[in-house]
Amino acid sequence: MKTYTLEQMTDKHIGKKGTARRDTFEEELRLDVLGHKIKQIRQERRMTQTDLGVLVGVQKAQISKIENNMTNARLDTILKVFNALGARVRLSVEM
Repeated sequence: MKTYTLEQMTDKHIGKKGTARRDTFEEELRLDVLGHKIKQIRQERRMTQTDLGVLVGVQKAQISKIENNMTNARLDTILKVFNALGARVRLSVEM
């Protein structure tokens, strides 16, 4: 039985790096990971979505959408969320 790397499987089923479909997939994956991290930290801090929303100045529904990657939240909102959670954020820009 032949084994394949994750990269090989992604290339085969999603597309090679640099293709529109692959770029969209990777962007959505990053947003999903970001939302998961926000939820994880919030739960570790024993906060509800409502609690976090109050600190950020948004409704509970907005926090839910961010955690579940259902919205294109503004960067300043994401930064406010991490600030309210007491988490440091490092941004990286690649070219």
